[in-house]
Parts: sequence; C-alpha cells; structure tokens
Amino acid sequence: MGVRWGNITDVAGIRVGHADHPAGTMGCTVVLAEGGAVAGVDVRGGAPGTRETDALDPLNLVERVHAVLLAGGSAHGLAAADGVAGWLAERGLGFAAGEVTVPVVPAAVIFDLQPGASFHAPGADLGYAACTRAVSGPLPEGRVGAGRGATVGKILGREHSCPGGVGNWAIALPGDGVVAALVVVNALGEVVGPGGDILAGARDPQTGQWLDTLSYWQQHPDAIPWPGNTTLGVVVTDARLNKAQASFIARAAQAGMARSIRPSHTLYDGDTIFVLATGEKDVPPALVAALAAEAMRVAVWRAVLAAGGALDRTGTR
Repeated sequence: MGVRWGNITDVAGIRVGHADHPAGTMGCTVVLAEGGAVAGVDVRGGAPGTRETDALDPLNLVERVHAVLLAGGSAHGLAAADGVAGWLAERGLGFAAGEVTVPVVPAAVIFDLQPGASFHAPGADLGYAACTRAVSGPLPEGRVGAGRGATVGKILGREHSCPGGVGNWAIALPGDGVVAALVVVNALGEVVGPGGDILAGARDPQTGQWLDTLSYWQQHPDAIPWPGNTTLGVVVTDARLNKAQASFIARAAQAGMARSIRPSHTLYDGDTIFVLATGEKDVPPALVAALAAEAMRVAVWRAVLAAGGALDRTGTR
C-alpha cells in the first residue's frame, strides 16, 4: 500500500505544534498550512464543540485557511483559537478582505474536564505557544497537546477508562503524494485493533478485563455514560481538491474512525474531522478518500498505544 511510518508533516508545507498547560491536565494542538490550504469538515455525534466550521461549507466564501486547532477544555478551549489567529495575523495570513486580513481558524474541542481537578483550559496564550512550537519533523504522540487529558472507554465513568491521546499516520499517493491523518482519541467507546481485539477501553471493576461497551449498554440500557468524550481529527494531503471534495474526504475519514472506535459518533461524542489540501498533486479524490479512512484508522491505534507506552521510538509495537 505504500504506507510510510511518519507524520502528517510528510505533506510539504504542513507543520504541527503541541502546547500543554504547565499547571493543568489539558493542552492544544495546531496544524499549520502557512501557504494556505483548501479545507473541509465533517461533524458527527451529538455533542460537538466547534468554531468556524460554517466557513468551510462549499457554498460559503472562504476558499483557503492557514491553520486548524484542536484543543482540550470543552467549549472553554475554543479560546485557544484566538491565539492562533493572532499568530497568523502577525504574519499577514488569512482571508483578504480588501485592505484587511482576517485569519480564519477552524477549531474543535474535546471534553476532558475532570471533577475536582484544577481548571486550566487552553487559552489564547496556549494557542499562540502551539504555533511557535510547530515543527515539520517527527511529532510526539500519546498524552500531549490536545490529547493530554484524553481518555477512552467511559461507559462506567472516567475512573474505569484508559488513557487516550494523539496519534498520526501517513500513506503514499501516486505521483509521490501523501495523505495523512492526525487524531485526538477521547472516546466513549473502546479502541479495537485489526483483529477486533480491544487495545484500550473500560475495565470491568470485578475482573479487570476489557469491557465491551455495546454489550454492557445492551444489558444496562439505563446506564448514563460519562459525557466527557469526542474524538477529533485532521486529514492533510498534497492532492488538489476543491472545498466540496475536501468535505467529502472528511466524511470518508469518519469511516476510519468508526472502524477503530466501537461505538463511534454517539450522542455523547462530538466527533469532528477537518481536511487540509495544499493542492499540488493530481490524484483522484475517490482514492484520496479511501486512503484517508485507512490513515485515520491506523492513527487511532497509534494514539492509544502511544498513550499507554506501547510504541517505541521507531513507532512500532
């Protein structure tokens, strides 16, 4: 398949930065495309927390953006996008409106607020810091940036869950192109591997074994799942796309998420995927969409394996 172990920064012109709050349990992650990128989005589940997603509608005016932000802190964390906008404004990057440039920063948040924990949601300062720390090389994965406070498997509450986090994966396209995915895994359900085995999720408090969320929910239909969820992703590619195609690929990438997280897109998740296309390679959009789903599927596995310390420095188990 031409899989590359690596990062979404395999796409030329893409840089990624993480920033963690030094006094809290949350952080943020920014994906920068300083040359501009055609963008799309797809939002699933019943509990999204987003900013500027309407701007990415193919019927609307904005054609290109220069950054996407993912953050912890639930709706409070959307404030970190102000810092990204400020960083872009200093460099004259954004939507040109006559003599004024307006940075458009699509953003989405996970719910990682913890009862009793000190509250330090990402703010503008942390969003700005993530931009200054952005790199074009290998990325830290696991409990870092927007994934710092992420967890998976919360049908019994957070206390029986496993760490979630950030993961990414890149796949080669024809003509030396790339499609890649970065994900922040913070799901109600568990993460399942290629054979259906559970990699991370809820633990049965009686046996310590992995708990099948759907089976438990069937047997206990009155269970009220922990509301602190949502998995976020960014797909990047150097394929040439228009806004409608970018949004279609975001929708297709949600299938990769659903293949790895069981269940996905529930009433208690606000799963959101953005797409950034830098537009240099001619690759059939249908192929980009199919491989985007595969990149997202693997990125989800990498996120929980890295969060649990099961990836070594070469990125293998």
